[in-house]
Amino acid sequence: MSNSADSPGTGSTGSVPVRRPRFRPVRVLTVGVFALAGLIFFTSFNTAKGTNIRTDTSLLKLSDLIQERSRKNGELDESNATLRDDVESLAEADDGSTRAEDEKLAQLEKKAGTQAVKGKAITVTLNDAPPNATAKLPGYPEPQPDYLVIHQQDLQAVVNALWQGGAQGIKVMDQRLISTSAVRCVGNTLILQGRVYSPPYKIQAVGDPEKLQQALADSPAIQNYMVYVNVYGLGWKVTEDGTVTLPGYSGTVDLHYAKPVE
Repeated sequence: MSNSADSPGTGSTGSVPVRRPRFRPVRVLTVGVFALAGLIFFTSFNTAKGTNIRTDTSLLKLSDLIQERSRKNGELDESNATLRDDVESLAEADDGSTRAEDEKLAQLEKKAGTQAVKGKAITVTLNDAPPNATAKLPGYPEPQPDYLVIHQQDLQAVVNALWQGGAQGIKVMDQRLISTSAVRCVGNTLILQGRVYSPPYKIQAVGDPEKLQQALADSPAIQNYMVYVNVYGLGWKVTEDGTVTLPGYSGTVDLHYAKPVE
């Protein structure tokens, strides 16, 4: 998943002549090319030392590290949620606050997304297109790799539309969103609050199902996404879930920001 993609344009499907450069043989350049090739072979042999330099194990190690950190962050979130429940139980026992203050605090926690929310919900599922996808409609170009994957702006468009439609709470994959949540993509994966996810991506929202679906349909960004759905087969599915309970956000709410160097 990348951060942007160019929209496929419609128009003529006629072939475009390929310009081929003219090569003029020059003996001196030929000798230079062979000399450079010999230097490359020597350098490769000296670097490999009998090993297979085509296998980049560092990429595998990095992928394993990301997955391990994601798993660890999930465990810490669960531990943090348990501790938060314990603290809230102790505070409710005798915190010296009035009933009005407790009700105000509960409303603030609900708006902040740290409390569970219950109601009717819909789920939007986004998925990459098949790797062998071709243009299904005439007048569209054959797909570039960028056309076949879910992008950051696609996920953000769905989240924004659901908020616009009056969502009381939104969950992406298994995490509740709050005001500081950032939907970010690196490569073809989603990184959300320190955890890594791969498609298909599921976004669940509690609210009026009719208004939520209308907001999705009215979104210009999603209308553009639907072009890719119809032409190249990107995944799009909206389901009504009935009454569900979205869990409260259980991660840290501390803000981290840059500070000037003194």
